[in-house]
Amino acid sequence: MSLSLDLSTWQFIGLLIDYTIKILAIGFVPEGRRPSSSTAWLLAILLLPYVGLPLFLLMGSPYINRRRHRIQQEANVMIEDVHSHIPDQPRGMDLNPTVESTIRLNRRLTNLPAVYAHNLGLHNDYNQAIRRMAEAIDEAREYVSVEIYIMAWDDTTEVFFHALERAVQRGVKVRLLFDQVGSWKYPGYLKLGRRLTRIGVDWHLMLPLKPWRARFRRPDLRNHRKLVIVDGEIGFMGSLNLIDRSYLLRGHRRAGRKWVDSLVELSGPVVASLELVFAVDWYTESGETIDLAPPAVDTGGTENTNIVQFVPSGPGYTTEPNLRMFNSIIHHAKERLMLCSPYFIPDEALLDAVTTACYRGVRVELLVSEQSDQFMVHHAQSSYYQALLEAGVHIYLFPSPYVLHTKFMLADPDGEGDQAVGAYGSANMDIRSFGLNYESTMMIAHGNLLDQLNELGGIYRSVSRQLTLEEWNRRGFFRRYIDNVMKLTSALQ
Repeated sequence: MSLSLDLSTWQFIGLLIDYTIKILAIGFVPEGRRPSSSTAWLLAILLLPYVGLPLFLLMGSPYINRRRHRIQQEANVMIEDVHSHIPDQPRGMDLNPTVESTIRLNRRLTNLPAVYAHNLGLHNDYNQAIRRMAEAIDEAREYVSVEIYIMAWDDTTEVFFHALERAVQRGVKVRLLFDQVGSWKYPGYLKLGRRLTRIGVDWHLMLPLKPWRARFRRPDLRNHRKLVIVDGEIGFMGSLNLIDRSYLLRGHRRAGRKWVDSLVELSGPVVASLELVFAVDWYTESGETIDLAPPAVDTGGTENTNIVQFVPSGPGYTTEPNLRMFNSIIHHAKERLMLCSPYFIPDEALLDAVTTACYRGVRVELLVSEQSDQFMVHHAQSSYYQALLEAGVHIYLFPSPYVLHTKFMLADPDGEGDQAVGAYGSANMDIRSFGLNYESTMMIAHGNLLDQLNELGGIYRSVSRQLTLEEWNRRGFFRRYIDNVMKLTSALQ
């Protein structure tokens, strides 16, 4: 009798806790979260409360990162003060009104203006791009700043690290940041820090997991930026990580999988924008401030002059600047829209913008990999193909085993005058990049970089296979099921 009473008591307590969790979740989870994300989290908590709640508290709560939010807010005030005398765009430039509107949007969200940038080359050969960065570092006189998501010292990248070593020996200050979680699964990670210290590089991990030092954070956050700055005069940005094209993993090498990337080399006032973002990230991880020179005065005028606007984004920004910029560019398109992203997992707003462009008569081309390097992402992405194809999107599958990792967007690249506009950088067009990753994207409002990206997209398209709605409708039940399950997980933010 006593045992039965005890079991009943424990059952009652368990039931009370279960319903308390569910009732509280219904009232608190949707706050400040998009509907798809709220639904996914509530489903996880309601079905498996003892698993879903701890995951939500670990990965779904926005309150864990107060320190980083505070630093970003303070940085925004500083950036606004530094650029207070600079107009939204270079004086005397008559741009398309909708492009000017997007520039104002980006300025409002990030405090960075549109400025001149001199295009020193779009580097589309993976190994050559790494060698070019090494050559620029060999010319450094004062300092080199490096911020890369994934970093490994291997046969391909050693030319870069040897250039850093030579720079230190010349008395050049070298600062380097790399993402801990992004890098730790690759060979050589455990020795990387010691090797960097040995050659004299001042380095720090980005977003480190160090609970023993009371530096707890959401484990699913990443700093996905790729920036290299030399003497404040030359800047590199794009999608390329510092690692061999195979990413060194046995499975990739066995499959012959190699990454396809690009990197743009820039000079001019835009480099100051890159430096500001690096300085904020450096202070966040090291506690050290960097003295920065004001943006250089530049009147443009050369044939490689572009008007660009650097648009950082990440958890420190509550307004998702990259997503809003992408949507604005999509709505700007009148004739043709080209999207290139290794991971295309749109939220409701981006999906609506893309399909609406099709319904407006815009030719929309989506360039993605035929086979992604990540199982869950691959199936989550393909779960959107039905809606995209039905709307009229032309989906081009870049042939496996290659992974198309370049990320850019172009609206009306064939248009005359100032009709074309684009975006290029580290941000994927997926939910993770919009809200969980620190990203670096550059909007291109005018210049020859738009033509070069259009040409690059044409090359990608020429070697790709177009996916048709008829072919997609022939996929089996099991594929449909897996795609839809993975689509649900993509919304867990």
